[in-house]
Amino acid sequence: MALESGGNEAPAFDAAHIAEVKQWLASSFESAGKDVPPFEYTPRSVAHLHNLASISTSRTQAASLVAEDLRIKAAEFRSQAARIREILECAGLAPENLSQSAVSSAQSLANIAHLLNIKDVEVSSFLVAFGDLCLRKSEVEERRSKAQKESKMLLDNTRKAIARLTHLKRTLAQLEEEVASCEGPMMQWQTNLKMMASKERQYLQQLSNYKAVLSRVGYTPEINHGVLMQMVELRKDLERKTKPILETLRSYQDLPPDKALAELAIEDKRREIEAAEKYLEDALQSALNTPSE
Repeated sequence: MALESGGNEAPAFDAAHIAEVKQWLASSFESAGKDVPPFEYTPRSVAHLHNLASISTSRTQAASLVAEDLRIKAAEFRSQAARIREILECAGLAPENLSQSAVSSAQSLANIAHLLNIKDVEVSSFLVAFGDLCLRKSEVEERRSKAQKESKMLLDNTRKAIARLTHLKRTLAQLEEEVASCEGPMMQWQTNLKMMASKERQYLQQLSNYKAVLSRVGYTPEINHGVLMQMVELRKDLERKTKPILETLRSYQDLPPDKALAELAIEDKRREIEAAEKYLEDALQSALNTPSE
């Protein structure tokens, strides 16, 4: 068998542990009538086997103490049984002198005493044992009642869970039906969403182009809708003020470009105005003279 130290020099306690492990293995396999199988001693295996050996030794010692105590009690019981048998024989109550019914009764008492875990068949011992049984019975009944309540609660919870599960299954089936009926509109909505997304990209591109155009023409954020409306009102006001001037200027467009011709045209216009004034005076004079006739 090889001995692996796990280093250049094995510590002293490792050697002691290995010796204890070898001794324990030898005694254990010897008691079983077998030889110790060969294996490699490693630090891990030695530590594990030493732990098992310590536990086994402790339990063996405890079992030896319990066995010794039981042997002493058995000897005492045998001595006490011999003494009781001698007393019964002296009193003429030996088992062979008793009737079959008496032997059966005594055996029944012994069995009951053994069942109740009492040392004798005195009435007081039986009463104490019966009292313990009543207490245990009360505890068992209390535990049984508690267990029944818990079982009833669990049963109620199980029924509620089953009802909820049934409701959930029904809801799931209904939702599956609704999903099947909504697949057509959903496909249409998806198509519309794709189209709207495409339109959104198109509008964003157009917006970007419009912003570029506005930037080229010198648009600034100060030119908003309110400013444009004010400019429209100002334009209308200017058109209203300049309209008479434009009409006067248009009347001058009929004048010839030559100065002499312009003077002649003005003289003609003056004569026309004088003739119109004379006509107006004559009309007024005739209107005034008409009532006197």
